[in-house]
Amino acid sequence: MLSEIFAVLGQTLSIYSFILIIRILLTWFPGIDWSNGILSALTSITDPYLNIFRGIIPPIGGFDISSLLAFLLLNVIQNLITNLQYASLGYG
Repeated sequence: MLSEIFAVLGQTLSIYSFILIIRILLTWFPGIDWSNGILSALTSITDPYLNIFRGIIPPIGGFDISSLLAFLLLNVIQNLITNLQYASLGYG
């Protein structure tokens, strides 16, 4: 039961990582209308998480590199959940 919870959490974080990648790639296109319904939903899902890191790392040379730290932390959490999932199965 516990391993299934960790599996769902891991899959959720994988989906969130994918959404985060899309959000960051779309920032490379300056003419995008962010008030579009889908894009607005995308920003409302990802910006609260990204804003945490934007407060820590200011843009350098006009580039927002805070997303690198955001991905790094998300990856660490995903690895931790995967390890917990295997440990709950008795493999660890």
